[in-house]
Amino acid sequence: MEITLTFDKPFNSSLQVGDTIWYTKTQSSGGFNIAPKEYVEKLGTVEFINHQYRAHILKVSKYHVVNQVPSIPINTNTFIMFSKNDVANLGDVKGYFAEVRLENDSTEKVELFAVSSEINKSSK
Repeated sequence: MEITLTFDKPFNSSLQVGDTIWYTKTQSSGGFNIAPKEYVEKLGTVEFINHQYRAHILKVSKYHVVNQVPSIPINTNTFIMFSKNDVANLGDVKGYFAEVRLENDSTEKVELFAVSSEINKSSK
C-alpha cells in the first residue's frame, strides 16, 4: 500500500528513493510549535519522487498501518522528516577520485572556515 504526499514547497535536495519518512504531530508551547519525541512514527520508505508544476509529490510505501490510516492524522500541523538509508549512505569515499561541489545561494557575505576529508586506501 502506498501513501501519496503532496507539498507546495520543494523537498530537501538530499531526499532520495529509499529514504525513510517519519512524521509527528506538533503542538503549541510558549508561542512555538514543538514535536515531542514520543509521537514520532515511521511512515514508510520513499518509492517515488516527482516535481510537477507547483506540486512536489512523494509516494511512500506504507509501514505503519492502523485501520488503513496512519495512527497520527497527517495534515498541515504534521511535521514530516526523513532519514537516509544507511546501507547506501554510510561509509567512506572509495576509489581513486572524488569530486565535491559546494554551493551557497545566500546574497549575504559568508565565510567558509574549513573543508576536510577522510581518505581510505580501497585497492592496491
